[in-house]
Amino acid sequence: MNHSLLTWLVFLPIAGALMLAMLPRQAHATLRGVALAVFVAVLALAAYVFFSFPPGEAGFRFATRTPWVPGFDIDYHLAVDGISLPLVLLTAFLFPVALLGTWDSVREKLKEYLALLLLLEGAVLGTFLALDLVLFYIFWEAVLVPMCFLIGVWGGKRRAYAALKFFLFTMTGSLLMLLAIVGIYLSSGTFSVVDLYAKPLPAEMQGWLFAAFALAFAIKVPVFPLHTWLPDAHVEAPTAGSVILAGVLLKMGTYGFLRFCLPLFPEASHAAAPWMLALAVVGILYGAAVAWPQADMKKLVAYSSVSHLGFVMLGTFAFTIQGLQGAVLQSVNHGLSTGALFLIVGVLYERAHTREMGAFGGVAKVMPTFAALSLIVVFSSAALPGTNGFVGEFLILLGTFRADWRFAALAVPGVVLSAMYLLTMVQRVFFGPVNVDAKQFPALSARETLALVALIATIFWIGLYPKPFLERSEAALDRLSKIVQGAPRAEVVPGSGR
Repeated sequence: MNHSLLTWLVFLPIAGALMLAMLPRQAHATLRGVALAVFVAVLALAAYVFFSFPPGEAGFRFATRTPWVPGFDIDYHLAVDGISLPLVLLTAFLFPVALLGTWDSVREKLKEYLALLLLLEGAVLGTFLALDLVLFYIFWEAVLVPMCFLIGVWGGKRRAYAALKFFLFTMTGSLLMLLAIVGIYLSSGTFSVVDLYAKPLPAEMQGWLFAAFALAFAIKVPVFPLHTWLPDAHVEAPTAGSVILAGVLLKMGTYGFLRFCLPLFPEASHAAAPWMLALAVVGILYGAAVAWPQADMKKLVAYSSVSHLGFVMLGTFAFTIQGLQGAVLQSVNHGLSTGALFLIVGVLYERAHTREMGAFGGVAKVMPTFAALSLIVVFSSAALPGTNGFVGEFLILLGTFRADWRFAALAVPGVVLSAMYLLTMVQRVFFGPVNVDAKQFPALSARETLALVALIATIFWIGLYPKPFLERSEAALDRLSKIVQGAPRAEVVPGSGR
């Protein structure tokens, strides 16, 4: 059963999408119920994988490997390790939360909407689990299709522009990555990530291969100055699309750096590190500075993602174990906190039909429970001690300080700016004179409350007890740190399916 578990994890949501296709279009309650049941089943499988994964394990587990196109050495190869494990759990958690928190927000073409969400989950999980470069690329590209439709069909007034911009940016990077994948095969004779870990590529090839992969991943993160597609996509996407885009899809970029760029091209990664660290710092400060004056709450949260994911890139290219652990943990933290912020904006939009902060004021007096939950999420995003954001940012800054204290010092103002723009939003929306009609602001529904409470529970779980995440990622990231810092490579493949 364990050898097929990851296949179930990837293809169960795809089977759920096919199941929805056979249901009546008008049966909205049944459609939502089936989609939620599939999402919960995937979450149960992911939780089993997470808690069954032995702490301290550096290799891959739950592997399945079958020849797919033997003539080209292309395998159907799925496995999970301490790098992908937290992101698999995050993905499986956010999809049902996003659906619950936006239960009634989509009423037109509901069948197609839910089917696309299920297809999107399967493709994202496949991206995090694939250990064959061709299989990875297929899942990577498969993510693009449902996300473009979610933005382009159910988005705002400029949805077509936002969807096209998202498509063009992502496709440009992906085509360059495809060329690099072909180059790796011609050089090494294999598409297997595990085999490539064991035999490093020639140093003279690593520069252009790293550049092609890094561009694709940097667009997805997004790294400054390749971030310009993100605010448009977030502003125009439906609320659930924004939650998934910020919470999961951006992590495909950070994961790509950890899974491919650093271990496959260590010499090129070292050469690029000062530039990547500098871009990370610029992204941290620029994202925070641009977020501060925004009047549209969705744009504010979108630019905050540029800033927060700059910290993830900072920890990644510090190459220290603390920086790498912080990068993985902060990827999860950003998904939880920013996903929750987009849900909060969605709750306000459903009631007021605007996202402009100037249209609000005194919401805490009208919806006190909602205001209290929102404030906790804001504290998490601002990295208050006791919340998940503090643990991740502390590890990243510690790891970066040990690598080069100058970059850590330059990044610190980003923490202060984050608190400033988030608390400014809280002040303008939730406090001050009441500027909203209480009749238009009913209390949170049971589903909205459940979604926010679930997110807040994980925020405190990681903030107060991050050990389950750290101990499962430590060995794999320690091995990665040694590889990228030039230590001899071990025969890295326990549990890889060989």
